Amino acid sequence: MASAAEQLAANLNLGVLSKATELKKRIWFTLGALLVYRVGTYVPVPGVDASVMGEMLAQHGGGILAMFDMFSGGALGRMTVFALNIMPYISASIIIQLMTAAVPTLEALKKEGEQGRKKLNQYTRYLTVVIAIFQSYGIAVGLESMRGTFGAAVVDPGMFFRLSCVISLVGGTMFLMWVGEQITARGIGNGTSLIIMAGIVANVPHALGSLLELGRTGALSPVFILVFLIVAVAVVGFVVFMERAQRRIVVQYPKRQVGNRMFGGDSTHMPLKLNTSGVIPPIFASSILLIPATVAGFSGASGDIGWVGTITNLLSRGSWLYMATYASMIIFFSYFYTAVVFNPVETADNLKKYGGFIPGIRPGSATADYFDYVLTRLTTVGALYVVGVCLLPELLIGTYGLPFYFGGTSLMIIVSVTMDTVTQIQSHLLAHQYEGLIKKGRVKGRGR
Repeated sequence: MASAAEQLAANLNLGVLSKATELKKRIWFTLGALLVYRVGTYVPVPGVDASVMGEMLAQHGGGILAMFDMFSGGALGRMTVFALNIMPYISASIIIQLMTAAVPTLEALKKEGEQGRKKLNQYTRYLTVVIAIFQSYGIAVGLESMRGTFGAAVVDPGMFFRLSCVISLVGGTMFLMWVGEQITARGIGNGTSLIIMAGIVANVPHALGSLLELGRTGALSPVFILVFLIVAVAVVGFVVFMERAQRRIVVQYPKRQVGNRMFGGDSTHMPLKLNTSGVIPPIFASSILLIPATVAGFSGASGDIGWVGTITNLLSRGSWLYMATYASMIIFFSYFYTAVVFNPVETADNLKKYGGFIPGIRPGSATADYFDYVLTRLTTVGALYVVGVCLLPELLIGTYGLPFYFGGTSLMIIVSVTMDTVTQIQSHLLAHQYEGLIKKGRVKGRGR
């Protein structure tokens, strides 16, 4: 009887895993949505000669446009309807999140629960449209002034072209925002993050091919390429370890008596991530540092265009001033963004409201000071980790001229999104295993 029951339970578990139709549908939906996104990165904006834009990016590859082109999976260089990608939505989300800490009305909405979250999401969408309109109009005006080897970038410049370009780019951004929301609701993982990761991963085969081509031509030795790939795998493992690292603060809830029964007395923990700010600090730092290079590139000057040219020369990629400024800005934004997303006073008040306390720490202001003490030290270590990962590719590119963008923001995005997606898949599989246990219990009950 025991072996028969074990065999029945094993069959039930296998049946649950094989019939996890919801998980399969979510995975296929996510893959289909990402396929639509990749196809859209090849749909051109009407009236634009994309080769001129590609030539401009090739000549001034160190500007902020090159970074946006990497995030968009090459859509900006091909000047397609997804050229803006989902970056206006990311910018709007960050702005709204920062404003919730400064505007009392938005802060009150944040505390209203689901209804407040829906209103904030709606404000984010409105702001996305505004940012996308300004960015797309700037791109349209910039395209009209571009000229390449084979002529002008715009076939027929004028107000009609600007209007059509704005409509195409804003429509592409809003469509990607909708696709990202659909992936989050009906697929696996965070849709916005997956779209950005898909754009970055799309450039990896080309970068690997360029690296191997350098080895074939003799520019790099095979031993160096092998060592480089081993270091790349080691850095990926290091990023995974650091992104999963957290400080668990024990939280105790006192016992309380209701009638003749005792409730509570449980002990849990509050996890604080080592890198609370994520990839926001290097994105902010890179964007600010690359603005002078972008302005100088579009001016068409060789390097001496007044104060902009001076700043561009001083902050050229690979220089010691660039490295020091980049590291300092990452550390600053790490502290700043962590202070925005985590409020020690509010967290301590919530613990006190529900009767929770940290053993050895008095509730209230003492708990808030303890949170601030721990978070400051975690942020210090996390900021230094982000600085190390982001400066490594700059050293490799500056020293060896590698075309492979190794580490940095792109690597952190890929690792974080992959870990989050795998965690969600495991959660779905665990839920199906629980269903199998419930069915197993029902079968046993019927057998009795």
